[in-house]
Formats: sequence, structure tokens, C-alpha cells
Amino acid sequence: MLYAILCYASEDVVCSWSKEQDDAVMEKLLGVQEKYAQAGRLGPVARLLPTTAATTLRKVKGEAVVIDGPFAETKEQFLGFYTLECADLDEAVDFARELSEVNPSGGSYEIRPVSLFNPAKVSA
Repeated sequence: MLYAILCYASEDVVCSWSKEQDDAVMEKLLGVQEKYAQAGRLGPVARLLPTTAATTLRKVKGEAVVIDGPFAETKEQFLGFYTLECADLDEAVDFARELSEVNPSGGSYEIRPVSLFNPAKVSA
């Protein structure tokens, strides 16, 4: 089963790191990813730019409205994601646990099964 591991943390904390601190955290995260990548089980990984770079399209009463930034104001922001092929949920939780152990920002990891949509395979 393919799982998405969605990473949430305080953007204020992460964006306050020096380049050296950020590079050190990223190096540790790469260490966690490496064994899964070598096994051919790690899918796309993305680190998102800060929410100040975001644009949100929100449908309000039938009309689409475009606003700057994220819609939700929360203490934690969606910072990035991993996709990982796992035998079961326990294995996906173990991967998220490894990520959290090397990430000093704390935060949370939402783990969700992924259902791929391939329009070419949809029958008419």
C-alpha cells in the first residue's frame, strides 16, 4: 500500500534556523530516507516553500475567490510530504517515527493511505 506522510510543524521555528542548522536537519532526514530509497519504496518527497508564498483558491457561495496565503490560520503549517510503499500502516508509522526522531522542530506527521488516480485507466 502506498502511504503519504504529511509533515506539519511551526513555520516560525523552521524558518528561524540558520542555513547551517537547516542543512544539518535536512542531512539527518536524508539519512532516514536513504534506506527506503535504496529499496525502491520511496516515492516523491517535497519540501514546500513558506506559507507566505502560498495562494489559496476558495469557493465561496458558488464563486471562486483567490487570496494570498493559506486559508487556515494554525500553529502548525503543512511543510512537505513523503510518499512511501509500505506493507502496512505499522511500517508507515515507523517511518514517520524515524523522521520525528531526527527533526528538532517537533510537529506532527499525518499518515494517510493513497489511492492513485490514473485517467488513462478509467473506462468510459
